Amino acid sequence: MYHPFSITQTIATAWAVLRKNFVTLLVYPIVSLFVYETVDFFNNFIFIDENRWSQFGLILIQMTVQAYLALSFYKLILILIDREFYEFSFRDILPSIKMTLNFVLIALLYGVLIAVFLFIDLLVERSLGISLLFQVVELITIAYLLLRSIFCVCFIVDDDSRPIESLKQSFEITKDNFFKTLGLFIIIILIIAVVLIPVIVIINIFGLDRPGYGIIFKLAFYVWFLLTFPFVQVIIMVAYRKLVYSHKDVDDDISETL
Repeated sequence: MYHPFSITQTIATAWAVLRKNFVTLLVYPIVSLFVYETVDFFNNFIFIDENRWSQFGLILIQMTVQAYLALSFYKLILILIDREFYEFSFRDILPSIKMTLNFVLIALLYGVLIAVFLFIDLLVERSLGISLLFQVVELITIAYLLLRSIFCVCFIVDDDSRPIESLKQSFEITKDNFFKTLGLFIIIILIIAVVLIPVIVIINIFGLDRPGYGIIFKLAFYVWFLLTFPFVQVIIMVAYRKLVYSHKDVDDDISETL
């Protein structure tokens, strides 16, 4: 029987996938944190050139490395969702260079869009002296575009789609489910907050945010990241699959997503 996209079913399926594969899924955020710290080390102690082109080149390297890791994690999640249907090897979770560059290109496009909005906001403030209204409109516009295009990465991984094609596909599957998608991401924000609030409370109670406790503060951030990141990404990938099923009006049997 065909089932429309459901937030409840999406959360339940994502939890089932996370519960069965938590140790496997924990590998990516650990590797990601290690890569981030390594790149940050080279940035602070080796790449000391303040030339803008050098800094831009370093940013591109960081984006490419993180994009590659993120895409490999998304591929891993999709494979774990379907793992009962076929065997897979380490090579199966490695994205192609083309996929990585497509992801980076989309990130750069959004960077250019945000820069254009900031430029317009500056012009409006200088010419009219009222920028608050435009800032609100800009924030709503950017949030809307990000929400509608959030699944473009999934299409890059799953269908090897090109940047513009993946954006169109993401807009298409969210067209009739915008408010459900919005509700899902509000839940994601709440999940992140629920895990973060106790960490903040403990840090404040014991004064771990003071300079002498920098390492403990960083470890607390790592714990929060490791607990929330895998679940959030699994929710996004499961939502992607269910939205695709819903859009194509095909059977959404629970066995297909567990």
